[in-house]
Amino acid sequence: MTSSGWGHLVRLGREEFGPPVVRSAAGLAETGSMTVDALTDVAGVRVGHATRTGDGWLTGTTVVLAPEGGAVAAVDVRGGGPGTKETDALDPRNLVQKVEAIVLTGGSAYGLDAASGVMAWLEEQGRGVRVGPDPSHVVPVVPAACVFDLGRGGDFRARPDAATGRAAVEAAAASAFGAQVPEGCVGAGTGAAVGAMKGGVGTASVVLPSGITVAALVVANAVGAVSDPETGVLYGELFDGRVRYPEERVHDAARRRLAETAAKNAPPPLNTTLAVVATDAELSKAQAQKVAGTAHDGIARAVRPVHLLHDGDTVFTLATGARPLAAGDPLALNPVLAAGADVVTRAIVRAVRAAESVEGAGRAWPAYRELYGAGA
Repeated sequence: MTSSGWGHLVRLGREEFGPPVVRSAAGLAETGSMTVDALTDVAGVRVGHATRTGDGWLTGTTVVLAPEGGAVAAVDVRGGGPGTKETDALDPRNLVQKVEAIVLTGGSAYGLDAASGVMAWLEEQGRGVRVGPDPSHVVPVVPAACVFDLGRGGDFRARPDAATGRAAVEAAAASAFGAQVPEGCVGAGTGAAVGAMKGGVGTASVVLPSGITVAALVVANAVGAVSDPETGVLYGELFDGRVRYPEERVHDAARRRLAETAAKNAPPPLNTTLAVVATDAELSKAQAQKVAGTAHDGIARAVRPVHLLHDGDTVFTLATGARPLAAGDPLALNPVLAAGADVVTRAIVRAVRAAESVEGAGRAWPAYRELYGAGA
């Protein structure tokens, strides 16, 4: 598992909601349950990537596969330039309660075609909304959102399609439950960039004192910056009390490199940070939508500025319903809300730290770990 740079022991959660769980670097929580600090810590949720690089390609698709039977889903779109599919179906006022998968993809609006491949696979499995007496008559509702990475590999027409989506969902279905999730330049994060730096996929999780698991997977591809231009420290690490800053000489060299890169690269017309927040809590669609909305706070901690007209920032929620909230407590959702924002912030940090530098097609995106070192 790629190091997140959060130290050997990471204290998660918020004191006002009870003592937080402590994870070791191996992912062992105080409860004794093994975790991988990833979206797949939510039981039954699996993740698959399809990645295309070389010969003009620098893109891919990531599929989050819910447990069979689906999970309650919701969405909150805050960016001014979103690219989405089937998000209206997730409105709490509408019919569909559960979905079988969520698609995150490169390729801008073209890449949303990847969802068609996921739909076809789900139909073959008999998974979706039943629309008749024949159990094979289903309509899979597959919400999707895209990031802009067109032309970053050199070929504007090299973008995900239905075959890419099918490859990603098949990878998810073939993975073991609770498996580690590849991070960095994979799947929908293959062509991602954050400002002048390389972005990618990141994931993180937490177990609350109640035993509820909350986890996030993000695709970091923001217009805004993820690091403080004065110090080089990642914004997302400041909220956790990070005090170790890069050496001044290292930061000066990194700042010069980033300025050169920004001058060489054409400014991207659109960018987006995407996230899926999953939990095993039993939530209504309205509660799940509240989780998605609050999780945007996690993006705002790690990216500055955020939710711009050039961004398509979108957060989905999946709730498997394995663990009920405390009965009779009107505030029982609050710890889940707070944790959702926290894991999104950590996942963005992990995405940036896991990313690798990319050069080609006359452009370059240096990675944070190349600029500052893996231990920065």
